[in-house]
Amino acid sequence: MPTLPRLSRRTLFGAGLGAGALAVGGLAVPTLARAAGPGTIVNWFTGYRITGTWADHMSYSEGGIDYGMDVGTGLRSAVAGRLAINKNYGTGGWAAIVAMDNGWGSYYLHCSGFAAEHGARVNSGDVIARSGGRPGAPGAGSSTGPHLHWHLYDPNGVRRNPLDYAQAPGGAAPSGSAPSTSPGGTIPKSATASDGVPGPIFYQRMQNWLKQSHGYAGPVDGKPGSNTYAALQRALRNHGYTGPIDGRPGVNTYRALQRLAAQHGYTGPIDGQPGPNTYRAVARFLNADTYAKL
Repeated sequence: MPTLPRLSRRTLFGAGLGAGALAVGGLAVPTLARAAGPGTIVNWFTGYRITGTWADHMSYSEGGIDYGMDVGTGLRSAVAGRLAINKNYGTGGWAAIVAMDNGWGSYYLHCSGFAAEHGARVNSGDVIARSGGRPGAPGAGSSTGPHLHWHLYDPNGVRRNPLDYAQAPGGAAPSGSAPSTSPGGTIPKSATASDGVPGPIFYQRMQNWLKQSHGYAGPVDGKPGSNTYAALQRALRNHGYTGPIDGRPGVNTYRALQRLAAQHGYTGPIDGQPGPNTYRAVARFLNADTYAKL
């Protein structure tokens, strides 16, 4: 992939292109309805802990949201548009930029790698890059620890807070104000997404998912038993599980669980031996509140 020069906001937002077009990463994109909002933006990172708020950033930069996550986590595009890759984005290190056709741009900084080519058309939910931020590593920029930095620019070159516009996966209200509850009631987000240790909240969310989608009829009490695991095995048929529905999880059950986790940022082996990284990714899936549709 090409290494691109760092682009100023003037370059990014139309200098030399004339009215009706902007340049993002060297890509000319028409600007439509310049005064309008950005349209559909999905926050795929709701299961991650915010380690830097917009207000935090405003004390030393033009703004952004930081999410703590392991290096190498797949970054899903919040929007549909055209991908630009910039490997010299100043303190932001390696940047993935998705230019929407309406002139808005979604920016992901401190990347450690990319999963699509410069200039490719991408859809919301497509993995476009890998998170980074480990100090001194390629692409980290001035980061002091593994994380994703995310912000938007509007067509006038003004940096915007994504949480003012983005909806949670599944079409909920803007994710900056959405309550941390499950579709089934008032189950809080699971801290397993950060620490990788499954506990009662993690299993409550799992039971709630299985109750809504895969025939679990027991209590949502965070105490998994054979009925919980039998429903989990049914759910994991969609992820390659071919063993019996016996409520006794083993290697084959956990391999299928890791395949589910791989769709939510897990990059480890599919070996049927789940550890913290497996459970972090599964918790991100459960925290995202999209599972009622699966």
